[in-house]
Amino acid sequence: MNPPDLFAALVDSSAWPWLRAGLHGAFFLVAFYLLKRMYDWRPSTEPRHLGTPRLPLRFAALGLGLLFALLLGYQASWQLAGLFRPQFLAFMQTYDRRQFNPAHGIQRGRILDRRGEVLAYSEEAEGKVRRRYPYGPAFAHTIGYSHPRFGAAGVEAAATQHLNGANPERLESWGELGRQLLTQGKRPRGQDLVLTLDLELQLAALQGLGNRRGAVVLLRPADGALLALASTPTFDPSQISAALFADRPADSPLLNRATQGLYPPGSTFKIALAAEALEQGFTGTLHCPAEGFTTSPRYPLIRDHDYYSARRAGRAWAGHGNLDLSTAFSESSNVFFAQLGVQYGHAAFRANLERLLFGQPVRLYPGMDRTGAINTSRVPRITDKDQYGLAQASIGQGVVTASPAHLALITAAIARQGVAMKPRLIATDPPATLERLMSEATAKRLSKMMRQVVTEGTGKTINSDKLAIAGKTGTAENAQGAAHGWFVGFAPAERPALAVAVLVEQGGYGATSAAPIARDLLLRAQDLGLME
Repeated sequence: MNPPDLFAALVDSSAWPWLRAGLHGAFFLVAFYLLKRMYDWRPSTEPRHLGTPRLPLRFAALGLGLLFALLLGYQASWQLAGLFRPQFLAFMQTYDRRQFNPAHGIQRGRILDRRGEVLAYSEEAEGKVRRRYPYGPAFAHTIGYSHPRFGAAGVEAAATQHLNGANPERLESWGELGRQLLTQGKRPRGQDLVLTLDLELQLAALQGLGNRRGAVVLLRPADGALLALASTPTFDPSQISAALFADRPADSPLLNRATQGLYPPGSTFKIALAAEALEQGFTGTLHCPAEGFTTSPRYPLIRDHDYYSARRAGRAWAGHGNLDLSTAFSESSNVFFAQLGVQYGHAAFRANLERLLFGQPVRLYPGMDRTGAINTSRVPRITDKDQYGLAQASIGQGVVTASPAHLALITAAIARQGVAMKPRLIATDPPATLERLMSEATAKRLSKMMRQVVTEGTGKTINSDKLAIAGKTGTAENAQGAAHGWFVGFAPAERPALAVAVLVEQGGYGATSAAPIARDLLLRAQDLGLME
């Protein structure tokens, strides 16, 4: 057993109170002995017949003792007064991992989904209060955990003052909480917290992902409410152990892939290029030959997926010829969008990314913790001389990376006529406008183009008579293995009620891996009456 585990087991044992009292007693005895020795000290070379200069030493000893008493008094008053301060209790719960910490005795409020289903609650057993999560791994990345040894994460950490049982503005409630902790007459009880998440949709999203690594984000464009925020693999917050924190970056269950994961977005990034073209007033066509496009003979040709499909089938492909924007978007032509990005240039590309909030922080809940924010997409600056790098970035490859939550945010903005609402998890938080990402006219054109993807283009495998879905598929090359599968979209196409983003790591074609998950989730939401 390693030292931290040994110490944790020791302080959690029935013998710890006696051992702690013994350690305190030993400390005071040693301090008293040292003070007495200083008081009785005299120089060994001092002539016996001379008077002993004891007075300065006595003053020094008394001063040291007084200072020691003041320090003890300050510490005691700081801790006792701290029990009446919400910030102190939150700090003690998160960072003081000792089992005998009185802040761990609070029966924190329940965390509920939007329908009142209990997602987390406190339970007292054998004199200890433990946090329980009835749906195990299903909400682990969002709700997080609250543990006396490993601290707190997620909503458990962000909303700890509320869950502890009082509103910081109501000082009398914190006074009552502090008195309960001091007297230990009864367990202090916290306040419940209602989230925007929906239990059934969250479980449906996880079922769609199955054993594959990936993420699903489902939100309402009208007010930014997140109804599902799923990430796999996941973990059980009721069974936290040191092994969970081992360094396994590739498949770490602690990584929230929905908000923190960054992946090449592939063809879903063509939404950004299409928005740029529409804002610039593009109306023409571009020639898209079968052999592809490159900016220099030194670099490989960028080709369309139809070329590779034909080659695998042993036949020739004539190419798309001249394509307009809508058709190129529906067919997901790499050749078209690579040319388009180079044609508009680096400055327009960077301005478009800034408008779409690339690299800008978007918080889900308060605090400075990195995991409390959406890890918005990243595109390092491409030098003006690097035309091929710009062509690759324009089709969502090369240096471009994106998070599922950010792509869902952009998709929701298209569904809401160009305006992005701030994503929110707490049901009582008022809706707030985040930013206008594009003009209303551009959003309307994009909506029609995304509907065409599902009815006639790469997403037609999920076209349904039950629900009009608009979206964009994506297949992103991955240097570490098979391609990642993507789908982003919204429904109903004419009156969008929900927006979705799905990522399946190494899932291959987005049309066959990610798109069916999105379709099934949207149909399940329709069954629940959420498409009205």
